[in-house]
Amino acid sequence: MTESNAISSKVSELSNNAWSIADSLWTALPTKGDVKNTILPFMVLRRLDCVLEPSKQKVLDALKKLNPDATKEMQEKLLSKSTGLGLKVYNSAPFTMAELRNQDPKDLYSNLIDYIHGFPEFLQDVFIKRFELPFKLAKLEEKDRLFSVFEKISQMDLHPENISNLEMGYLYEELIRKFGEKTAEEAGSHYTPREIVTLIAKLLLNNDREAVQGEGVIRTFYDGTCGTGGMLSVAEIEAKKLNPSMIVELYGQQLTDDGYAVCVTDMLLKGQDPLRIKLGDTLKNDQHSDKKFHFCMANPPYGNDWKDAKIAVEAEAQKGFNGRFGAGLPRINDGQLLFVEHFISKLRDDEMGGRAGIVLNGSPLFTGGAGTGESDIRKWIIENDLLEGIIGLPTDMFYNTGISTYIWILNNRKHTERKGKIRLLDASGPEFWGQMRKSMGSKRKQLSIDTVDRIVELFYLNKPSKFIKDFDDADFGYTTITVERPLRDESGNITLSTKGKTKGQPQTDADLRDTENVPLKEDIQEYFKREVLPHAPDAWIDESKSKIGYEIPFTRHFYEYKAPRSLAEIDADLKKVTAEIQVLLNEVAE
Repeated sequence: MTESNAISSKVSELSNNAWSIADSLWTALPTKGDVKNTILPFMVLRRLDCVLEPSKQKVLDALKKLNPDATKEMQEKLLSKSTGLGLKVYNSAPFTMAELRNQDPKDLYSNLIDYIHGFPEFLQDVFIKRFELPFKLAKLEEKDRLFSVFEKISQMDLHPENISNLEMGYLYEELIRKFGEKTAEEAGSHYTPREIVTLIAKLLLNNDREAVQGEGVIRTFYDGTCGTGGMLSVAEIEAKKLNPSMIVELYGQQLTDDGYAVCVTDMLLKGQDPLRIKLGDTLKNDQHSDKKFHFCMANPPYGNDWKDAKIAVEAEAQKGFNGRFGAGLPRINDGQLLFVEHFISKLRDDEMGGRAGIVLNGSPLFTGGAGTGESDIRKWIIENDLLEGIIGLPTDMFYNTGISTYIWILNNRKHTERKGKIRLLDASGPEFWGQMRKSMGSKRKQLSIDTVDRIVELFYLNKPSKFIKDFDDADFGYTTITVERPLRDESGNITLSTKGKTKGQPQTDADLRDTENVPLKEDIQEYFKREVLPHAPDAWIDESKSKIGYEIPFTRHFYEYKAPRSLAEIDADLKKVTAEIQVLLNEVAE
């Protein structure tokens, strides 16, 4: 059994168990969304319980020895240390979840509240304010469902030795997907398959293979739309493969309470500092505003509007490049390029610089003509040589959408041989993906580890391939020129202006006005003579209206013309099908 199949099997089993519990709650809780927001935090609570159960007595012993005059911070530090786990977590309640199964069910609610209050304050905040678990437990108690739900979840083995952080991420996302389908929710996020995350991590780390060797190496990773922390988790795994002694620091920010809460607890169990995960809208308020990172990676929402962040974003845009959005603002109905600007602003600006890998849909490649916010953002990225390349992925790779997606690799310190160049890699074809044995929502395709490594090799090595096309930065730029024609009277004579600076010059006919996009590498006047004047000898260019724009027509560059079938072939097929139908009709008639 392959690793991916093993993960799928284990995740599927746990997912089915959790889903069977959810099925018993649809009529018991006020809304279907409450079911999701009860099951998920309960499972997080159980995962922590599995980790902390062996250290319970050590914590209780340390609790008795605490100096009552010590600060709360010092007490929490001593209790965390007493576990011997090297984690910033403990639970000081006098029981484990397993022990609660053998106590009076009537006391279960109060015991669980005590259990939650046995965690450090930041975890109490996660369960009480973010997950709102006490409220959910009270509802289950009111509907006489608390013990039955608790009994089933408390018997799940969610210890990291049984289900890894990688598998736990799959489990969370599979459950969230199922809940989204059940409640007809429109999730703005598309949970990122682990093979895509692995690909991004390897692409970012590739240039660092030699630099990260040795002791004392530190690398920082940041995801400003971190969800449950899946990208950060895989980034750490891949970084440690290059150098097991590397110090990897993970930072993130997440908008939703439940995603934030899951991510915080997951970081905790990895030995990461959970306080590096922040809660809030990244576009409105960058809570890591004082930090820059070696690597940024993200899968921001596709096509979501940024109305909620409009005031804050526009205010920051007024700061120009002293803020995050100096290059421009996209249309209000799609904030993807805002996230791109944000992540570029988070890259280290020292000699080493930083790199980012961001998953986007096709819209940021070409939406918006010259002079629009989208085009201006692309112009700034490309003219500042920040775009190393773009990788086109297969469709049907994500759980909640089947659309085409692309990985943008950004680098503010390109290697000499890549400066002024942009590489497009088309990995969307059947040469790269395999069919999944069982679909997961919209996800029907997957990339093997060998394929991931092949894509990384293609992206960085200068080997000829039909899947790769290299371009100069200027290849994606164009000048939009405005072509004017003279206004004529009923007799066909040119009407001249009688006022102002244009007095004596031909008036323009707005109905005949047109625009042309001239590639930056072409001479505008030569283009005009060749493409316009033969068709409109009286035309001229209004140079005051010329604008420079940028677009990346990815698909066009990999389009392969396929000649239509000949009429003879089509006719032969029709005759064959007709004959087969006639045979069937004859059989029916007999």
